[in-house]
Amino acid sequence: MTKGEERRAPRPTIVDVAAAAGVSKSLVSLALRGEHGVSEATSARILAAAERLGYRSNMLARGLVQGRTMLLGVLLTDLANPYHTEVVSGVEESAEERGFTVLLAHGRRDRSRLTRQLDALLQLNVDGVVVVSSWLEPEVLATAARRVPVVMVGRPEAFAPGVDTVANDDRAGAEAAVRHLADLGHERIAHLAGTGRPASRAREAGYRETMRALGLAGRTAVHGVGDPARGRERAAAALLGEEHTAVFAVNDLAALAVLDRAHEAGRAAPGGVSVVGYDNTSLAETVRPRLTSVDQPRLVMGRLATGLLLERMGGRTGERHEVLTPSLVVRGSTAAPPRGTTG
Repeated sequence: MTKGEERRAPRPTIVDVAAAAGVSKSLVSLALRGEHGVSEATSARILAAAERLGYRSNMLARGLVQGRTMLLGVLLTDLANPYHTEVVSGVEESAEERGFTVLLAHGRRDRSRLTRQLDALLQLNVDGVVVVSSWLEPEVLATAARRVPVVMVGRPEAFAPGVDTVANDDRAGAEAAVRHLADLGHERIAHLAGTGRPASRAREAGYRETMRALGLAGRTAVHGVGDPARGRERAAAALLGEEHTAVFAVNDLAALAVLDRAHEAGRAAPGGVSVVGYDNTSLAETVRPRLTSVDQPRLVMGRLATGLLLERMGGRTGERHEVLTPSLVVRGSTAAPPRGTTG
């Protein structure tokens, strides 16, 4: 085999597609972008020629013509938490519909790594960044937002100038959870709290406020998870040792730890203890009993974040801070308190 035969055939270009379809290069460009001005028959002929030749559009080149790379960055704290991955799914779906490709960066619950990963995304010239994390300092986000549009999904520590946000009303979600348990007859309702980030603080505040409004302030009990890698099971065990009849957990992962410990202690939900989680992730439907959980619409939040990025790219300068109202999804992990208890 000669050297010439060993060489790969040149990649077909838009000019090759135009020649094969018998149309102009500009008409091929319109058809491949799915824009108006091309009849259905001509478009079908162009697409068939492109497929036959093995033509693939050069996204980077097309983006450079438009002044964009057509890349969106997504930076998240914890890939193991289904809440984060489900928000990312919403971003990806919306981005793909608009012709963008998503680059994912994972902070691994490390603040310094999150900052480095954000810098790496900016070095790749992404057109915008969705940050699914409240761990970055406002100054870091504001600096990034001076280069590209930035949207933060989650409750911020403080609003960063030039950064849009998408969050849910954590206090309202906590109130819905506690009132649901109280309506079932529970009075000894404990809270398995988070690691002190803004969302977990708001959920704890909502829990305390609602217990007080229900006349149950004297029965308030909060156990912090601490380091979530080791603390969920330990905190759940300590909480169940106090004979509470119901638990509102800061997220579904913490709720699952309570369900697991309750099962080991012979107090399986809901007969032994009722449990409510937060986020309504895919985990809520996979455990038994199925988990009652506060639903913050992760896919909607991701799609909304993408939409805000595109608005910024289109010239919007004013900040937008969207707060969505969560809802409670009742399943099998909650019921009336066991007989013989005072709730």
